Amino acid sequence: MKLAGKVALVTGSSQGIGQGIVIRLAQEGADVVINYRSHPEGAEATLAKVEAAGGKCYMAQCSQAHGYTIQADLGSVDEVQQLIAESIQHFGKLDILVNNAGIEKHAPFWEVSEADYDAVMNVNLKGVFFATQTFVKHLLETKRTGKIINISSVHEELPFPNFTAYCASKGGMKMLTRNLAVELGSLGITINNVAPGAIETPINTKLLNNPEKLGALLQNIPLGRLGQPQDVASLVAFLASADANYITGSTFFVDGGLLWNYQEQ
Repeated sequence: MKLAGKVALVTGSSQGIGQGIVIRLAQEGADVVINYRSHPEGAEATLAKVEAAGGKCYMAQCSQAHGYTIQADLGSVDEVQQLIAESIQHFGKLDILVNNAGIEKHAPFWEVSEADYDAVMNVNLKGVFFATQTFVKHLLETKRTGKIINISSVHEELPFPNFTAYCASKGGMKMLTRNLAVELGSLGITINNVAPGAIETPINTKLLNNPEKLGALLQNIPLGRLGQPQDVASLVAFLASADANYITGSTFFVDGGLLWNYQEQ
């Protein structure tokens, strides 16, 4: 129980990687906040799994509050700030922030609309920036240390044609993390990136249903399989714990070897 007594907020945690992270942190003893934007049924399923693991949980939705449910669009600074404030109000503090929420838009570069560009950047980078800022202010006000873990992507390094805005947002996240590691280090606040490769989640449903594309991808992964949410969650749990107190400003790839194998071909 490496995280007993800690409180963690995981954005975008109603399904996929975020759900896996919430469950793992709860298994390690943390009290957790589940955030969702448009999948209440997924949030309920996550809640049930956390409670089955014996953890305490708060479901956060940020636009509307219904008892223990709040709703948050991570592309809105006001809602990001409200999400963190509600989390602190419920548990009395916040120790760990996992910036997991993210979106992607598929289009050739010359067809990307301003609306789609803004949607990706607002959630993937602007939302992360201001969620982290609000969390850090809380730590400063309460004179405590804390952990920030950003869920990035192999595409902070690896080109991904037709997803240029997404790649740019993850590249921005990489430098945000590097810079804040320097700026926040003297305060005892660590920040790191976890960069998944191909993970078996709902966002990859089309890929999973296309044997030809899936087979081609698996040939590029030395471990020969897709990752599972728990593969990512295990690393997040480590980075959130005291075992990682001397680690900051780094990106850790969870990709079965995809990144380096792809570059060498």
